[in-house]
Amino acid sequence: MTSHRWAVTTLRFLLVLLFAILVFFQLYYFPKEFAHRTGLGLISPGLQWPATIITMFWVLCVQAVVACIWKLLTLVAHDRIFSEASMIWVNIIMGALAAGWITLLGVFLYIGFRATDPTLPLILALFLAILTVVSLLMLVMRALLRQATTLRSDMEAVI
Repeated sequence: MTSHRWAVTTLRFLLVLLFAILVFFQLYYFPKEFAHRTGLGLISPGLQWPATIITMFWVLCVQAVVACIWKLLTLVAHDRIFSEASMIWVNIIMGALAAGWITLLGVFLYIGFRATDPTLPLILALFLAILTVVSLLMLVMRALLRQATTLRSDMEAVI
């Protein structure tokens, strides 16, 4: 049980650190970086704000996942992970992953049809593949959580 608490505490510390880094990127780095790239002529002036907003949205999706993982860790710490309460947070994670995937697909298609250099479309395709795998893995984990929750409820009803 001690290693369990240690893992939860360590993960919570890392989640706080990750969230703080994401806020820094969302509020400071990305707006400045896209403005800088527009000034250098690397990004069309008409795309500076759409690119900034979409990137900030993706960071927001990751922040939602981090917050939901925090809530799930709270349920783990209270030995309530196999309850219907956990499904709410898992469903929010699935929604954030779906929203990120849909916008990434849109960006991939927009850039893919206009790109003269294959580098960015290939990187976006890689991110799209990674996000697809993570989303499908989360879908399987949600099904396993539902089965475990049902089994635990059935066992508690018998006892």
